Amino acid sequence: MNIMTNIDEIRNQFNSTPYYNCPLEDSPKKNKIQLYCHNMVNSFYRRDQKVINSEGKIILDAGCGSGYKSLILAEANPGAKIVGIDMSDKSIEIARERLKYHGFYNSEFHCIPIEKIPSLGIKFDYINCDDVLYLVPGVTPGLKAFKSVLKPDGIIRANLHSSLQRQGFFRGQRIWQKLGFMDGAPEEEDYEIVRSVMRNLKDIIDLKRTTWREQQSESVEWLGANYLLLGDTGIEIPELFAFLRESNLEFISMLNWHYWDLLKLFKNWDDLPMSLMFQLSELSIEDQLHLHELFHPKQRLLDFFCGHPQGDRTIVPVEEWTDKDWKQAQVHLHPQLRTEDLKEEAMTAISETRSLNFNDYLCIDPLSPSTIESTALGALLPLFDSPCSFLQLLQRWQTLHPINPITWEANTETEATQQLKSVIIPLYESGHLLLESQE
Repeated sequence: MNIMTNIDEIRNQFNSTPYYNCPLEDSPKKNKIQLYCHNMVNSFYRRDQKVINSEGKIILDAGCGSGYKSLILAEANPGAKIVGIDMSDKSIEIARERLKYHGFYNSEFHCIPIEKIPSLGIKFDYINCDDVLYLVPGVTPGLKAFKSVLKPDGIIRANLHSSLQRQGFFRGQRIWQKLGFMDGAPEEEDYEIVRSVMRNLKDIIDLKRTTWREQQSESVEWLGANYLLLGDTGIEIPELFAFLRESNLEFISMLNWHYWDLLKLFKNWDDLPMSLMFQLSELSIEDQLHLHELFHPKQRLLDFFCGHPQGDRTIVPVEEWTDKDWKQAQVHLHPQLRTEDLKEEAMTAISETRSLNFNDYLCIDPLSPSTIESTALGALLPLFDSPCSFLQLLQRWQTLHPINPITWEANTETEATQQLKSVIIPLYESGHLLLESQE
């Protein structure tokens, strides 16, 4: 689906209905998943297996709209400077006001299109382009513009609409186009006609069954972002990788990589024919992701990290670490969990000898176990203040757990190491702990 639309018409749509169209005082502080998704630490860790500090970094929010995502970026990345651009001057006015209202003065906003970014004369550590690229005339030129202002070790987070997941909405847009409602920026009368048509359709009609959400239908923003979105387009994974190759950018990871695990689509991986298991394991990352979206196209956005090609670098996955790697490892609690409130809750759980479920505070992957018993939690308590070496945590573990609970004999260092790893690895897999191998 590709409706040829004049860029001025798209600008007019967002001038009339700035995105996000939410009150100035709304704060994302309690939206833990939004903060997590906009935390630049995750992307750098995915690529480098290193935990960075956001202090002093410069972040571009390309297509910042009314600045709500810019505000999330500021909250999620303490000490970073936020630079926002958008083609809607009305949205830029609101964005400036929004960040000042919330006390973020280390920010600036410019009403310019993506291709004019180099005119700012700024090199960026991180570029966030959320819900924008599928509206611009040409994805590759947009990515090339980002690359031209990206520092050599910087990272881009961008996304494009999934053509498979949004088939229904694209059909709807074709309907409203035929009825003359997408010849320019939609007006209130257009929204009301869409509501009337969709509500009057029989419930068994496919368009209504697959796209209509009555509880969201009063929102002009929701209707405009789906049924009447000028310039909306969708792609599949192979097209995404083609855009990256054309832009000479290197794919790093999907934003929500836990979701894109092909193995998790199957009840029991071991029940598949051996030949098929081997075939799937030999597929490229691109082909694995494409198979995933063909099996289960439930993600509205193909949301990804990319950056300048980094050349040949050897990053040993944690799953393949040797004893030497573990002895040199540094253990971090995810920065978003290092709060005084959670530290107090952890100490209370220890004193009351009850478990703590990290998913109750930051649910990154609902299917990953993230509960830790109080006796194990005590060994990890220093992580709420600062990162620790694995050996520091091991020493604490041996002090807290001198006896093997099975043999009732003194814990050997080997036994203590395995016990501590059995606590750390599930929390690493759930995303709550980050592990660095110190070379």
